[in-house]
Amino acid sequence: MSTLPAGITPAGSGKVGSQDVKWNILGHVYWLKAESDDCFAFETLDPPGTFVPPHVHPAQDEFIYMLEGTFDLNLGGSWTKAGAGDLVRMTRGIPHGYYNRSEKPARALFWVTPAGRLRALFDQLHDLGDVEEVVRRSAAHEV
Repeated sequence: MSTLPAGITPAGSGKVGSQDVKWNILGHVYWLKAESDDCFAFETLDPPGTFVPPHVHPAQDEFIYMLEGTFDLNLGGSWTKAGAGDLVRMTRGIPHGYYNRSEKPARALFWVTPAGRLRALFDQLHDLGDVEEVVRRSAAHEV
C-alpha cells in the first residue's frame, strides 16, 4: 500500500519527489499533485473549447476545486456551471463530464478517491490524439 508523502507540489508543476509528472491529454495539460492508494490529485489547464466527455467512475468519488475560469458540467444528466472558488462533487457511479465553453482558459484542482488505476490510465493517454482510443483505454482502467 502506498502512503501519501508529506511535502509541497509547486503550482503549475507536477513535481513529486524528484520526478516532474505532466500529461497532455486531448488538449488539456494535467500536472500530478499527489498520489497514494487513497487519493490521486492533479491540477489542470483547460484551454477554451476543451472538454472531457461524460464518463463514470464506478468505484471512485471525484472532486474539482475551480481555481480560475468556468466549467459547464453535466452531472448525472443535469447541466450546471462552476466558477473560481466552487467545489464540484461527482460521486461514484454518476455519469459526469466537463466543458470549457468560455473564451478563457480554466484551471482546476481535481482529486479522486480512492486512486484506482488513474495514474496508469493518464500515463497511457499522454499525447494520444485518437478519441476512440482514449475511450477504449479508459474503459480498460475502470473509467
